[in-house]
Amino acid sequence: MQRILIAEDAELNRELLQNMLADEYLVDTAADGALALEMLRAHPEETAALLLDLQMPKADGFTVLAKMREMGWMERIPVLIISGEHSVEIENQCFELGVSDFIHKPFVNSIVKNRVRNAVTLFTCKNQLEQKVALQEKTLKEKDQIIRIQAEKLREAKPFNILMMEFQAAIMEVETRLKVLNAQFSQQFNRNPFESIKSRLKTPESIYEKLERKGYPVTVESIRENLTDVAGLRVICSFPDDIYRLAEYLIKQDDIILLNEKDYIRSPKPNGYRSLHLILNVPIFLSDEKKYMKAEVQFRTIAMDFWASVEHKLKYKKDMENADEIARRLKDCADSIEELDYRMQSIRNQIDRSLH
Repeated sequence: MQRILIAEDAELNRELLQNMLADEYLVDTAADGALALEMLRAHPEETAALLLDLQMPKADGFTVLAKMREMGWMERIPVLIISGEHSVEIENQCFELGVSDFIHKPFVNSIVKNRVRNAVTLFTCKNQLEQKVALQEKTLKEKDQIIRIQAEKLREAKPFNILMMEFQAAIMEVETRLKVLNAQFSQQFNRNPFESIKSRLKTPESIYEKLERKGYPVTVESIRENLTDVAGLRVICSFPDDIYRLAEYLIKQDDIILLNEKDYIRSPKPNGYRSLHLILNVPIFLSDEKKYMKAEVQFRTIAMDFWASVEHKLKYKKDMENADEIARRLKDCADSIEELDYRMQSIRNQIDRSLH
């Protein structure tokens, strides 16, 4: 049974409350505030609730509340004030100090039991949730520490650094081919098919975390065989048809191998995300050999990239209210951006026809 403490100087009131609650709780009693504080010190973790009179000898209720706040007990122990008055000012002052509820005189058995039960249940759930969150935070910190240690080991391993050099070479190879296509496209159509290329190598931390999450061994060969996005490029185009034309030209090259394609432009994700993803096997040329490396290439319009960047930032905001409403509005923005992309493309086509 859970333990509760009744701090009340009137013996009759102590006995009445004790009799009402004894069938559900182990009930301790104190006739003054000083004794109540001694008993709280003796059982700070075991006390499930405190029923506290404000007017007591040696230390009144407000003194007890002040000491409980100082010791941090108010965070774990619900306090219900025993009161014969209905003073709004006093009640507001008590609530501001962290009191959970009031038990008014004369006592009504069912009301006393329900108020105590509700306060104890609420604080028990709150304390359990806080313990669970604290455990999760500890686990995450331990996991982050493991990831940092393992990532540092990867950085120090020469075979890993050689592999990263090869992935970087794959990025440079794709960038060069895209720039050549851009130059050719500019001569053929008098405009450039893309605005910019962004590239990145996956960090050792991200590589280790992904291998662990997917259950793959953390080895150089495992990285080479199982991860397709260590080398990543993002190509930002002006119009949707430029995306498909540029992607087609790239994968038509006889030494580029298309491993996988995901078209989130024609089939957007449920949240509205749009992009064309290609997983390629790209040849790199070293001093003594030619070998193929995987690279992920994402194609987006300027508008798609704007939406994806903003959505990514908003997605990681903590404790958002109305999350479903925000998700719906972001989806509406994605649909509007798609319409804008094709309207701009139509205007460009109209201008091109007028010039020929």
